[in-house]
Amino acid sequence: MSDELWTIEQLPERVAALLAENYDGQRNGRVRELPNGRAIRWYTTIGLVDRPAAHRGRTALYGRRHLLQIVAVKKLQATGHSLAEIQLVMMGATDATLAELAGVPTRTGGFWRDRAVAPVPSEPPPGTARDTVRVVPTLRLNDSVTVVLDAAERVPDAGELAEIEAAAAPLLDLLARLGLTPITGEDDQ
Repeated sequence: MSDELWTIEQLPERVAALLAENYDGQRNGRVRELPNGRAIRWYTTIGLVDRPAAHRGRTALYGRRHLLQIVAVKKLQATGHSLAEIQLVMMGATDATLAELAGVPTRTGGFWRDRAVAPVPSEPPPGTARDTVRVVPTLRLNDSVTVVLDAAERVPDAGELAEIEAAAAPLLDLLARLGLTPITGEDDQ
């Protein structure tokens, strides 16, 4: 499963296979059991799912990390958490953390535990109404750099995302040269 890539049409089948065990389904009638392509694109836009790993022509391809992200979202939604709450937990999450949130065993049969998983808040902080929780757009530039657009009043559209990605390339190169991020193209351990 680690090197496989899937189209957006194939990804929900993989999600279903991972959710087949240890998943009671969604309690909220407004939340889908399985995401469709449109939901996966939305999750990508708001930073819950990384941008596609590769493209074959105009077809976007998704890998294991994307699968873990989507399964983690569905499992956290099933426990009653909003997308804004899930976004807080998953921001900057490693593959190991995503596997833990998704309840997916590693290849060795255990669970990855490289860092503590932050608890998902079940109630808003004191003095904050639940209605004020909002989705904060986050853009995952690579496996170790995520931009949080906390002041943004809207989610960037596809053209703006492409511009941001192009503008971020020199920053990512600088961070790699300074040793603050892995060199682009290195395998994620």
